[in-house]
Amino acid sequence: MQETRLDLARIRAARRVIDPVFLDTPLYRCEALEPRLGCDVSIKLETANPVRSFKARGTEVVASLLADHGPRAVVCASAGNLGQALAWSGRSRGLEVAVVASRFASAAKLDRIRALEARLELVDGDFDMARERAAAVARHDGIRLVEDGLDIETCEGAATIGLELVDTAPSFDTVLIALGGGALATGVGHVVKALAPAVEVVCVQPLGAPAMTHSWRRRSVVTTDSTDTIADGVAGRRPIPAVLDDLLLVADDAVLVSEGSIIAGMRTLLDHAGLVVEPSAALGIAAILENRDRFAGRHVATIVCGSNVDVDAYRGWINTPLGTRP
Repeated sequence: MQETRLDLARIRAARRVIDPVFLDTPLYRCEALEPRLGCDVSIKLETANPVRSFKARGTEVVASLLADHGPRAVVCASAGNLGQALAWSGRSRGLEVAVVASRFASAAKLDRIRALEARLELVDGDFDMARERAAAVARHDGIRLVEDGLDIETCEGAATIGLELVDTAPSFDTVLIALGGGALATGVGHVVKALAPAVEVVCVQPLGAPAMTHSWRRRSVVTTDSTDTIADGVAGRRPIPAVLDDLLLVADDAVLVSEGSIIAGMRTLLDHAGLVVEPSAALGIAAILENRDRFAGRHVATIVCGSNVDVDAYRGWINTPLGTRP
């Protein structure tokens, strides 16, 4: 029988090294959404923190370990949120942080990485090309490579969200989790299945970046040649085999949603919940909008995982007429 890399005792221990500013984030029933969605909806809001995403839960664990007994310099590839989080966690612990990103990444995210005093290198390609470059930098400079999902600390840091969901939420039937590299989905999914096994774990990914969903469905790694989605935070082409193995143990389903539904999800969260979110954070709402019958009458929890969004791009998406592609 396959064994997971995650460990519930380590996940509980992670809470002790994560800065409290990232813990116990708001969790509430959002009744204003429910007439639009046709089900009970609880929101776990991972944007009310200094880096405006869940990623620092993992980088806090990584940086804490390195500060105690590890190299003082680290590098990661990032679409924007991981780089911000690692820069924040590293700066507070005296680590030198380098981030490799695509020059086509959100300008707002790149500016924030610079503001957090990380060294930023841009590549002429997508996130997976940034991953290759970050690995090369780590080898050349002899520094620690932090890879989201592959480094188990990133998964177990994210998994602390699951502890908070299970410990404090009223009974819910389904949790919807954005799926990209898989750290969030495997971490939260592991805790939910360990402590509330009757809850359905549904992962959500854009149609334009389906590699991990296809991999989950085929139970083996499937890569794609390109991505085409506004949800840059989940736009990977090459799943990590070890992360897929963990995901196969906890995900009950993985679904793909259209760009139009993602935009509609962002608009729904703005209009009915007063939340400005990045596209990746609207994937759960997009999944409900695409299949109301599936979730009708159920209590659904969704993790709003980030709000680092370029203002001009956001306005363009929100103002796009329904049924059109930006």
